[in-house]
Amino acid sequence: MSHAIVFSSKTGNTRLLAETLRDSLPRENCIYFGAPAPEALEAETLYIGFWTDKGHADDTLTAFLQTLRGKRVFLFGTAGFGGSAEYFDQILTAVKKALDASNTVIGTYMCQGKMPMTVRQQYEKMRQQPDANPNLGMLIENFEKALSHPDAADLEQLRKTAVEVR
Repeated sequence: MSHAIVFSSKTGNTRLLAETLRDSLPRENCIYFGAPAPEALEAETLYIGFWTDKGHADDTLTAFLQTLRGKRVFLFGTAGFGGSAEYFDQILTAVKKALDASNTVIGTYMCQGKMPMTVRQQYEKMRQQPDANPNLGMLIENFEKALSHPDAADLEQLRKTAVEVR
């Protein structure tokens, strides 16, 4: 069965997941690997990766998802704010809403991903303000935790999840 691995990656986190999938699935069945493109639509199964933007897939990926009809879809993504299965489930529920009902979601995977240093710098600037949000310490702590992700355990879990649903 042919497959395509389509992804959008702002910081390289989702690209790392996509490369892990490419190395874990039968290469001879992969007819496309890369950014959203019409060529990917020739595959029977699409592994579609996104980075999270305000609790949803980025706009490029969302537009691509809306073009799919009658495909088997495996969704995978990264989010800077992570560690909570409930948060990941909320994101995946929002992303699935972009898919036409004729598609079948065969599996999903989400993990935390590191964020650009500019995010940390913004948190530090906000912390200097007299009316600083008391949650900034938690946001900085999350930023630090995210720096190592996706890690080896994240990649292994993606491999297992993707191979099981194939």
